[in-house]
Amino acid sequence: MNVLLTGSTGYVGSAVLEALVAHGHDVLALTRSDASAEQARAGGATAVVGDLGDTAWLTARLGEVDAAIHLAAADDGTSAQLDDGVIDAVVAAFSGTGKPYLHTSGIWIWGSGADLTEDSPLDPPAIVAWRAAREERLMSSGVRATVVAPAIVYGRKGGIPAGVVAAGPRDGDGALLLVGDGTQHWTTVHVDDLAELYVLALERGPAGERLIAASGQNPTAREVAEAAAGVVVAESVDATRARLGEGFADALLLDQQASGAKARALGWRPSRPSLLDELAGA
Repeated sequence: MNVLLTGSTGYVGSAVLEALVAHGHDVLALTRSDASAEQARAGGATAVVGDLGDTAWLTARLGEVDAAIHLAAADDGTSAQLDDGVIDAVVAAFSGTGKPYLHTSGIWIWGSGADLTEDSPLDPPAIVAWRAAREERLMSSGVRATVVAPAIVYGRKGGIPAGVVAAGPRDGDGALLLVGDGTQHWTTVHVDDLAELYVLALERGPAGERLIAASGQNPTAREVAEAAAGVVVAESVDATRARLGEGFADALLLDQQASGAKARALGWRPSRPSLLDELAGA
């Protein structure tokens, strides 16, 4: 397929681009700068520079392809507005065509839960509360849309575990500060396994549904920090919220476990090292 991809030079997007090319798909990468376009071309894509906020331009680009994956996010807090425009363009270009579209969400929209599935009630913290209504609009629009909801992503020395935990601050004795008391579980997925799921979902994903991308590994935040540093120390919820910001902290304080069973029904088989093994071997 000829696949339009946004966010192709980002942490997840670059892995998805690599997986798409490896599986024989042609990729049209929409980028925001000439430098990003060059990076996407080096990864095997055809690249075009433009403004995702220009709905008419994006609708025209969507008319040139067989499928699309949206992974771009705004760095300035305007991701909701960005998604509004992308969804408008996708509905205009893809509604009634049967062309597949993958939209990106995240595990946090379900809130805390010991056995989260796609059918669990949504209970998002404030930082992602904007997502649900837009996803529901998309899934009822007549577009062959699948919403992929990644767990906490790690791998390739990136993601929250590497950037927020392993590289986080330490106390005066050198102990790594936990996110809260560290008893909360984090459901996780390796970025390369996640990229493989995007390819599978593109080819055979369930239309009009969400798909949790979770490896089934659900370590506690304390286990994650101990794998990274050995010696750790808890901090209060108030201290974590002050350090990370209330919205981000409240998401990381969620206690979440998920298996990703629906994704496995597509033939997805996560095979990369677990988060704990990767941190311990870093």
